[in-house]
Amino acid sequence: MSAGGGRDLTLDEFKPGGDGGGDISAEDMTAANLAAIHDVPVNIQAVLGKTHMDVATLLRLDRGSLIELDRKVGEAIDIYVNNRLVARGEVVVVEDRLGVTMTEIIKDVDAA
Repeated sequence: MSAGGGRDLTLDEFKPGGDGGGDISAEDMTAANLAAIHDVPVNIQAVLGKTHMDVATLLRLDRGSLIELDRKVGEAIDIYVNNRLVARGEVVVVEDRLGVTMTEIIKDVDAA
């Protein structure tokens, strides 16, 4: 039994036909079925762009300094989850706060 009162599952139980209560269809895979992983931390980064500079240039930066990035205004930003590129999106403003809207899911990381 797990500490939360439920039972611990094995990897075999996640396979169709495993001991986890029969076959699980795509329709049955909801957020409630994934409750066991809700507390797993992930690191999410929205990368506006990148640049390279030497330490001397970095030390000369001051408030109001501009850093030229490798992207143009309006170009898609990269969205990383645990240092893996998973999507592209655009920056949006929602009630005076910045946010990101995903516009493309990256299925084949090697192709990116």
